[in-house]
Amino acid sequence: MHDMQLNLTRNRVLTIAAVVALLPVFCLASKEFVMPAAQPAKSYSAHSEDPGHGITVALDPYDTEAKANIFSIHYNELDLLPIFMIVTNDGDQPVQLAGMNAQFVTANHTKLDAAGTDEIRRRVTRPVSRRSYPLPFPSKTVKGGVSPKQLEEIQRAQFGARAVEPHTTQAGFLFFDVSGISNPLAGARFYLTGVRDSKGGEIMYFEIPLDH
Repeated sequence: MHDMQLNLTRNRVLTIAAVVALLPVFCLASKEFVMPAAQPAKSYSAHSEDPGHGITVALDPYDTEAKANIFSIHYNELDLLPIFMIVTNDGDQPVQLAGMNAQFVTANHTKLDAAGTDEIRRRVTRPVSRRSYPLPFPSKTVKGGVSPKQLEEIQRAQFGARAVEPHTTQAGFLFFDVSGISNPLAGARFYLTGVRDSKGGEIMYFEIPLDH
């Protein structure tokens, strides 16, 4: 009887230990992406403004583990650099973003366009990382190798605003493929073109250094 009680106690301890060990995996699988609250673009150190139109564009790179913890997908381990872009319109007329072009230029002048949904999905499905340690425990996937929850996060996270109304701010993430670049922010610059005023006229380009 005593041995049976010891076995039951031992089994309970082992079960609890197993559950505790798996908690990080469960938390990762159940994590919900929440877009960061955007502050006025001028409040970010990395920003560029066009006073004539009242437009300010700011960037906040999510290049550290602490900041990137808002995501369930470990983009940095997939050599995708998430950059939070904030556009504030302090003017009295809306501005159009539908034709904008965001470009990341490295210190050696390599030009990188923001990755689209399909490109991000391919990277999540077939990661090519410069890092030697394994990727996190994968969640259940469907055809294409990306789970519905991961796809929802990818789509929700990306900057999708097509316009910025007067006295408002729009924000979202741009993802850049920085494969093979050990320190992508060092000496890098960001350019945003194709922003237009309410009449369709193109506003000056925005240039933002990223090595603050």
